[in-house]
Amino acid sequence: MERPTTLGALRAAGYRPRSVRDELRENLMARIAAGVPLFEGVIGYEDTVVPQVQRALLAGHSINLLGLRGQAKTRMARGLVDLLDEWVPVVPGSPLNEDPLEPLLATTAEALAAAGDAAPVAWLHRSARYVEKLATPDVSVADLIGDVDPIRAANLKIDYSDERAIAFGLVPRSHRGIFTINELPDLQPRLQVALFNILQEGDVQIRGFRLRLALDIQFIFTANPEDYTSRGAIITPLKDRIQSQILTHYPTSLQDGMAITRQEAAAAAARARVPELLEELIERVAVAARDSEYIDAKSGVSARMTITAFEHLVASAELRALAAGDAPEVRMTDLLAILPAVTGKVELVYEGEQEGPESVAHHLIGKAIRAKFPEVFPDPELIRRRKLEDVYAPVVAHVAAHGVELLASDSTADCRNRLEAVPGLGALVDRYAGPEPQDRAVWMEFVLHGLAEHNLIGKEVVGQEVSFSDLMSGLFAGDEEA
Repeated sequence: MERPTTLGALRAAGYRPRSVRDELRENLMARIAAGVPLFEGVIGYEDTVVPQVQRALLAGHSINLLGLRGQAKTRMARGLVDLLDEWVPVVPGSPLNEDPLEPLLATTAEALAAAGDAAPVAWLHRSARYVEKLATPDVSVADLIGDVDPIRAANLKIDYSDERAIAFGLVPRSHRGIFTINELPDLQPRLQVALFNILQEGDVQIRGFRLRLALDIQFIFTANPEDYTSRGAIITPLKDRIQSQILTHYPTSLQDGMAITRQEAAAAAARARVPELLEELIERVAVAARDSEYIDAKSGVSARMTITAFEHLVASAELRALAAGDAPEVRMTDLLAILPAVTGKVELVYEGEQEGPESVAHHLIGKAIRAKFPEVFPDPELIRRRKLEDVYAPVVAHVAAHGVELLASDSTADCRNRLEAVPGLGALVDRYAGPEPQDRAVWMEFVLHGLAEHNLIGKEVVGQEVSFSDLMSGLFAGDEEA
């Protein structure tokens, strides 16, 4: 449909102004009726966060999304743009995206009245109606609200109190749109004071001059609970004026976490197939990190950790494939390549600093393997208590007698041959895991790691080279190194 280009044509087309909150509300209702999800690519919030956001939008509330790092707060804020009308009419040249039928500034109203029905009309796409600002120490009132431009005042020969002398900041320029402030507690208190006047009274005060503007803005804030104590706080008057505070969270299931990682690391996933076992182990590393006594729980463990870990996993397989001339094939030894992703994404407490970042990362990988192993194979603890048949005896005996060495640089064929040489290992995997043929070697290697984590065999790791041996000789080797 052709969009009107003059004020008279706009009126004739039956256009009626409506507020941003009405837009969001009505478009949300239409989306719900059509069965379209509110957010694309946001996984795991369907029964928790999303209904709360929907209720807040239906109520016409400003929103504060409160949660730890990597919980999709900014993604959700940006996703609300899709609930705006695709195109809205604006006055050409206006700094505030003014509606031709409801101008904000006196100068705009005068210009429209003088031009009458011939006044030109422009159209603004919804993508241009979203403004986002990260709260940093250098943010000023001028950035957010605006400031007097003395050069403009001198050129126009007007008083500083004249609205034409004002260079408007980000908030007024977000009129008829969505304005998001990320990490709100980091914003200085005096700037938060400037915001709550706009939220409640609609006043804009610049250099002591008070300007009454009926700004129409949907405010979205994001905050990390850690910020409340270590860096700043949301001042009480502003917190009182934010109508809905919604708590976000990390994935509540492994499947949700794996789906998020797979979605965000799609480019890496397209370069090499990653066995589902390794996808799950990466997610279990994140779960272990969030519960670890070595890691600051208040800081959180971002979903970015699992995404970068996935990418490291694929890159490790690619590096080996380039050297050996193989196709990239991800295997268990590549799990040791995720250390940079883990050490760079967690905040250690004192005990963790004493252990060292890499030791903590190895500890988390070990916990992930140990947790997964009894879900597929007989629990070694029950075997120790003689409540189950010892199905691991042939494998343990061979490793104790001959050892097994797995190198990250091994070709695919060499790795498989080393694993197949362990008596009973393949039969154990076939019996309990029943993997796809291409994943059989991964599961065979997983069994060795699982037995080591349950102290049935010894394990020594140097870089990405893993040696399995008799448990006692491994312990003596550790003592000699100490």
